[in-house]
Amino acid sequence: MIQYTLLRLLVFGACLYVFWLLGLRSETELPYLVIAAALTSMVISYFTLRPMRERFSAQMAHRIEERTAAKAARRQDEPGDEDAEDAEVDDSFR
Repeated sequence: MIQYTLLRLLVFGACLYVFWLLGLRSETELPYLVIAAALTSMVISYFTLRPMRERFSAQMAHRIEERTAAKAARRQDEPGDEDAEDAEVDDSFR
């Protein structure tokens, strides 16, 4: 995730530099420079950094599945309140 963030900042900096070279240099044009660089860098990052986002998303999904499976295994190993209640209900009908 840190690598992704650094690459996003690098793309933003490059866009900022390109727009500065294109003539957005004065103090009054500073907001336009930043907005143009931000919008352009978002579009570029969306397409060029997609594989990195997908890998990170798959890693997070895998971690969530592992945690869910571990919790389910712990619940099966420990008798819970539901099991005790079911046993009481079964005994009361006998």
